[in-house]
Amino acid sequence: MERSSERENIESAARARYNRDIQQERHALREALRSDLPDAHMGLGVTVIVLIVVATFSGPRWTLIIAGALSAWFLLALAVIHIGSGRGRDAVRRAYLATFGWGNWI
Repeated sequence: MERSSERENIESAARARYNRDIQQERHALREALRSDLPDAHMGLGVTVIVLIVVATFSGPRWTLIIAGALSAWFLLALAVIHIGSGRGRDAVRRAYLATFGWGNWI
């Protein structure tokens, strides 16, 4: 009997260490991927500059294709966030962050 309770204690401690390690990894990943509005504004600014450069060198066709793809991405993010119970300004903010939040890596 002592062996089974000792084994359960060892398994319980190992499970607790595993869960703690997973939580720490997820927290670190969330912190690394977190972006705020200034980061999203930076991403939007870079996108506008790139669109101007593309329009200058290749004309309006590719500019409209890229702008359309970004608009579609924003609308898709907005729809997914809206379905997932995001409402109003918060949903728009989160979709904006999902679309242009990559600006924190510049």
